[in-house]
Amino acid sequence: MEEEIRLMKGNEALAHAAIRYGADGYFGYPITPQSEVLETLMLEKPWETTGMVVLQAESEVSSINMVYGGAAAGKVVFTSSSSPGISLMQEGISYIAASELPALIINVMRGGPGLGTIQPSQADYFQATKGGGHGDYHLIVLAPSSVQEMCDFVGLGWDLAFKYRTPAIILADGVVGQMMEKVVLPPQRKRLTDEEVKKRCPWAANGRTGGLAGRPRNVVTSLELDSAKMEVSNERFQRTYRLIEQNEVRFEEIGTEDCDFLIVAFGSVARISQKAVEMARKKGYKIGILRPITLWPFPTNEVSRLSEKAKGILVVELNAGQMIEDVRLAVGHDVRVEHFGRLGGIVPSPDEILEAFEEKFIEK
Repeated sequence: MEEEIRLMKGNEALAHAAIRYGADGYFGYPITPQSEVLETLMLEKPWETTGMVVLQAESEVSSINMVYGGAAAGKVVFTSSSSPGISLMQEGISYIAASELPALIINVMRGGPGLGTIQPSQADYFQATKGGGHGDYHLIVLAPSSVQEMCDFVGLGWDLAFKYRTPAIILADGVVGQMMEKVVLPPQRKRLTDEEVKKRCPWAANGRTGGLAGRPRNVVTSLELDSAKMEVSNERFQRTYRLIEQNEVRFEEIGTEDCDFLIVAFGSVARISQKAVEMARKKGYKIGILRPITLWPFPTNEVSRLSEKAKGILVVELNAGQMIEDVRLAVGHDVRVEHFGRLGGIVPSPDEILEAFEEKFIEK
């Protein structure tokens, strides 16, 4: 089959990918800089072609609870928002995680805290990777750095969510959501029939068998009043998380074969750092890049391995220093780990990153 190549924004690619994956439903609420997700879905009208439900809910709280209900029925459902909206969803996300349900959440980050700015940020790292809601839980966190990955990670996110029965989040910054690039769209999948859903999700709440009182039925809940049983559930969650950590770490290495120094960056900043590294190598500095693709599970072993030969590590983020904590935990010996970040929606240039590297690591 001939590839279908389109020029579009990252947010638009997300919407097209969801339709083509065979999504059953989207429930969301507009907020800059991710509003194109809902706008694209409304323009494409997938309810006429695939039967997909697209609903603008009255709030972000309503959105995530609609996702909770759809996921409980074994459906392929998702929502999208930006930083303040994702904050409002935290209770629902915690309920979904505790109910062991697959769902996809998209956060196109903007500057904060509070309402902040509509400009790009990466300051939701802690919220996504540490579990922003209550309780001991994790989300699978995918960090795209291109429009193609915005497209590809929709299918990957759902595949992982259903594989492990846990929510996944695409954590993109506003640059990736708004920039336009060529993207290869996936082929159209058919939505699963109700019988196929029952086969894939035998745990789903599909109602009583036979419609008679007293027959077995699945109940989806995050409530457990017996503390001993709740501990058993939590231990099961932790076993799942350890399995994800063993099998689903994803990352990209750029120029690390001969590097003396390492930059660790994700999302759009990883791309800006690539240009900075090109400039640095022309000046004789051997710098490589490690780009975490999964922010959770974090590529701890890879950071540790590369740190063995590094004279120093520069963590570059659009925040005051969040991922740097995971990098420092991964470094097993005395290596300098420094941070460079811009705040409030300011995106650094390659020159600024190179200047920061020289200031922190090169003796004048």
